[in-house]
Amino acid sequence: MALGYLALVLHAHLPFVRHPESDYVLEEEWLYEAITETYIPLLQVFNGLKRDGVDFKITMSMTPPLVSMLRDKLLQERYDEHLTKLEELVQKEIEHNQDNGHIKYLAEYYAQEFKEIRKVWEYYKGDLVTAFKQFQDSNNLEIITCGATHGYLPLMKMYPQAVWAQIEVACEHYEENFGIRPRGIWLPECAYYEGLERMLADAGLRYFLTDGHGLLYARPRPRFGTYAPIFTETGVGVFGRDHESSQQVWSSEVGYPGDPVYREFYKDIGWEADYDYIKPYIMPNGQRKNVGVKYHKITSRQAGLSDKALYDPYWANEKAAEHAGNFLYNRMQQIQHLAGIMQREPIVVSPYDAELYGHWWYEGPKFIDYLFRKAWFDQDTLYMIHLADYLKGHPNQQVAIPSQSSWGYKGFHEYWLNHTNAWIYPHLHKGAEKMINLATKEPKDELEWRALNQAARELLLAQSSDWAFIMRTGTMVPYAERRTKSHLLRLKKLEEDIWSGEIDSGWLEKVEAIDNIFPNINYRVYRPM
Repeated sequence: MALGYLALVLHAHLPFVRHPESDYVLEEEWLYEAITETYIPLLQVFNGLKRDGVDFKITMSMTPPLVSMLRDKLLQERYDEHLTKLEELVQKEIEHNQDNGHIKYLAEYYAQEFKEIRKVWEYYKGDLVTAFKQFQDSNNLEIITCGATHGYLPLMKMYPQAVWAQIEVACEHYEENFGIRPRGIWLPECAYYEGLERMLADAGLRYFLTDGHGLLYARPRPRFGTYAPIFTETGVGVFGRDHESSQQVWSSEVGYPGDPVYREFYKDIGWEADYDYIKPYIMPNGQRKNVGVKYHKITSRQAGLSDKALYDPYWANEKAAEHAGNFLYNRMQQIQHLAGIMQREPIVVSPYDAELYGHWWYEGPKFIDYLFRKAWFDQDTLYMIHLADYLKGHPNQQVAIPSQSSWGYKGFHEYWLNHTNAWIYPHLHKGAEKMINLATKEPKDELEWRALNQAARELLLAQSSDWAFIMRTGTMVPYAERRTKSHLLRLKKLEEDIWSGEIDSGWLEKVEAIDNIFPNINYRVYRPM
């Protein structure tokens, strides 16, 4: 019998970025890069484990914006074009580097990788949601939901209807795509405030995740810290992030992704190749960008980008296996120690952004593959488990009230409310008031019904925590500001048109085509519960 459990949890999320009104928007490539570098590589890992008889268990959120984009025909077509250009570029690189053995080897390596990516993409006919769902159906993967648009819930708690809409719209969307209601939720940014669990219970959710201090500062203080979930008085379970295992992967100082043999993220031929040569593969306006072909390794923390040595996939793969073994060994030691002092089976919950694995840390999917294989074949100290199965087998837990918390910088909302982004919240609050008032209205015809539903979509899209996050990080700030403003302005126009009884049907049709998330939304979700 194993002494305890390890739960690996991945948070797969991207903001809703879809621009049919434009032939090219750089931010759409966030999705295309994640498909190539994270989502399809994870599917390759899951398929390989299944093929080899490894009964793996993993929890993974798939947020409504991500699911919507993965199922969108326009974005599927644009991704296909994106992958075609990558395939074309690496073929040119092979021919261009006939006299440079190592670069040619790497170009051929990428050509084979993109060929395998293409094979998976075409096998599932571009429907990666169905691809992930098959592993939920086999009980290997527990797919959980998130806020409808990843809205930061503690900063809208003065409008309970707005919080409820983020939760209920997400659950309805999940049911439309996966055939059942979700059992768990990754709270956006793991941000919790006291009382939120009542709405989660009303939505039928069984558990959520919080950062470690959300449990450590709970009332009364949980006897087992983060190594067992707690139940709130509503019966909703709460899992806390384990700091030790998180640091081994996340930390820029001691984390695995910073190893010298791993691929360097920031050195890309889109910035370094001859301009006329690379021009067909960068932005249409001629501005350089990452194209996804990288030939160098991290080398050392001190090395500048011009001093990076060439990457070798073989040694990087070996290092990923070594790190997976080290991670598993540390979790075994951790669980042996905890089991001895807890006198029960501990669970170590290790949550990460899914995009870390593959996009930011190129070798991340290989690390996951090796981790599951080693856990299955090489030890009997711990079981790897997903959260739903754990709760099913452990229905009795301590009852406590979690602490208000979030993850990220300082852990108490500061990253999403500060001098860079505080200006958006009065406007978001006013937007919530507008939508709550609109929800009292009964539509007089189909056009007004459509306008009311579109108003709900615009508020949800404006509330995405991604925009505040981007403003704080200082990257792509004009885009984040533009998205916040454009959705709120559309909501304002819709509200004015609805109350005046003069809806611009042509304009509404265009906006519906652009912001087409949640096709079955019902604006009445904003009515008092």
